Amino acid sequence: MNDSNDTGDIAWQKNPLSEREALHLQALESASMQTKAVRYGQVRSQHGEHSEALYLTSSYIFDDCADAAARFAGDKDGNVYSRYTNPTVANFEKRLAVMEQAEDCVATASGMAAIMSLCLAHLEAGSHIICSRDVFGSTVILLDNFFAKFGVEVTYVGLTDYTAWESACKENTKLFFIETPSNPTCEVGDIALLSKLAHKAGALLAVDNCFCTPVLQQPITLGADLVIHSATKYLDGQGRCLGGAVLGGREIVEPIRASVRSGGACLSPFNAWVLLKSLETLHLRMKAHCDNASELAAWLDQQPWVDVVLYTGLSDHPGHQTARNQQKLFGGVMAFRYLIDGHAATKEQTWAYINATKLLSLTANLGDTKTTIVHPATTTHGRISPAQREAAGITDNLIRIACGIEDIEDIKRDLVQAAAV
Repeated sequence: MNDSNDTGDIAWQKNPLSEREALHLQALESASMQTKAVRYGQVRSQHGEHSEALYLTSSYIFDDCADAAARFAGDKDGNVYSRYTNPTVANFEKRLAVMEQAEDCVATASGMAAIMSLCLAHLEAGSHIICSRDVFGSTVILLDNFFAKFGVEVTYVGLTDYTAWESACKENTKLFFIETPSNPTCEVGDIALLSKLAHKAGALLAVDNCFCTPVLQQPITLGADLVIHSATKYLDGQGRCLGGAVLGGREIVEPIRASVRSGGACLSPFNAWVLLKSLETLHLRMKAHCDNASELAAWLDQQPWVDVVLYTGLSDHPGHQTARNQQKLFGGVMAFRYLIDGHAATKEQTWAYINATKLLSLTANLGDTKTTIVHPATTTHGRISPAQREAAGITDNLIRIACGIEDIEDIKRDLVQAAAV
């Protein structure tokens, strides 16, 4: 199959391109990322549709047996089955790749499917992973409960303990895996430094870029080998569908694509279409999320019922300067530790506070236009061990908020009234 990021390589396109279409593609090459997020990757059919087409088909018709054999062998361009390729999915992959400045992208059914496919492609029995300690709980479960069964060894270290990263390296270390900022404590890892440490050890650096999206941070430009997205979050932005993606160099992504094709962890055409339309507004939404989060974090920092606010945009955050260096803005997610009468609240007291909110959505999802609130210790990180939660700083009084795009004064009022209950 042809690589999905070379403009004009999909067999379903109208061929040849009209003069205007060719000029349009030429103009896009020098356009900004914001413009590419709206327009890149689409090649219209003979019907001349303005909006991206949705190709809801599981299979494709061949001209004859020789055509079918040639397509399956990869000797001839063309789709064979939507688990392998689909025009709508390919459009999403193209657009996200150009936004992340990646050579290639493979879309998956979810963010966790992206991580699973990456590991299946680049690890084997006896491989060693070094993973930052404060990653999403399901990532820990996937590594500890499943890949460990097949002989993959995992070492967890603090995201910013760079000496520990270097010390943990072994001859069989194949992968460094990080989230930055991390979920939910918002630690920030130095991507450029970690890429140097990984490459010195002969390993790949994979960065979960879910919190920032390519609008705020482009890890590949900082030295990362792979970027992972849970497209379910900000890339969709309205809590409608699941999706994921892995991006990087063609040679690194191709084995992941083969894993997705064989394992079936592919993105559905419908979800790809939803995500495509969402990418068009990603710049606008991320700016609104960041503006609201910056204001809310500064306000929370002054409240008597808040111990500490974990948000990279606050100047006293340990990762503030690193975030300034590698991010355009500080993101929409924060966490804070809840106090009762000046003391750390218990789990029950923290639950009572969250339950008392009226406007915020109590859900484990984030990246939505609606502001969400959740208790990480018993939800997103509830299946990891108490020792792992403690090491990651996920206390019983920790509350995560992902700012939406509502009027921030309404969110403040809701948080104040909950503290008074």
